[in-house]
This record gives sequence, C-alpha cells and structure tokens, in this order.
Amino acid sequence: QVQLVASGGGSVETGGSLRLSCAGSGFTFSRSCMGWFRQIPGKEREGVALIYGGGGSGYYGDSVKGRFTIAQDNRKNTVYMEMRSLKPEDTGMYYCAVSTEIPRASMCDLEIRKAVHEYGIEYWDKGTLVTVSS
Repeated sequence: QVQLVASGGGSVETGGSLRLSCAGSGFTFSRSCMGWFRQIPGKEREGVALIYGGGGSGYYGDSVKGRFTIAQDNRKNTVYMEMRSLKPEDTGMYYCAVSTEIPRASMCDLEIRKAVHEYGIEYWDKGTLVTVSS
C-alpha cells in the first residue's frame, strides 16, 4: 500500500523560505517520480517539481525555476523541497505525489507529463497549505 507522509509548509512573509518533506513507502523509490504539485485558488493544478528516485536533477515548473530546489534521499525514501524568495502568488495547497514503476529519469520531466491526464500521477497526499503574505 502506497503511503505519502508530508511535513513542513505553513506561513511566511514575502521573500521568506519554507521547506517541504515527503516520505514515501509501499513502492520502489528508486523507480519513481516523486515531488509536488500545487493548487492555487482560481487556477488549475500545476506541477511544481519532480525528481527521479534513482538519482539525477529535478524538473521544475516555469514559475518556480531558480527559487525552488528539490532533492531526494533514497536511504530514507524521502524528497525535500526548499522554497526560497516566496511570493504571495505561491500561496496554495501543495500536494506530494508519486508515479511508480518509472524506468528512467527523463520520464519525470514535467513538460512531458503536462500532456498526460493528472500528469500521470498515481498517488497524492492530502495536501499541505503554504501561505505567503505580502
């Protein structure tokens, strides 16, 4: 049974930083794409960052490139996301998500996954609220 347990988030002022963590279980971490998506009020769910559990660089949504950094620790089956230079428009629900049985890192590319229903994600957590005040 796949489980995703996220932590972090909260409230911060504009320009501040927050860190999200998500621990996964019940799947082969090294063959997964894991990361975050967000739902901002009035907008469709968007991909924030994904990373391959088997190693490699993260893939980012255009609106967070240069400000957010995703990393993975395959010893702990956990992904982390550092969010810096936060803006009020980053406010929303952040969902940890995973797609399993992925044979190669390139399949975690958000640009490719945009064309797939729900980004091809199989499992989602309940969401963590991030609030950035101006």
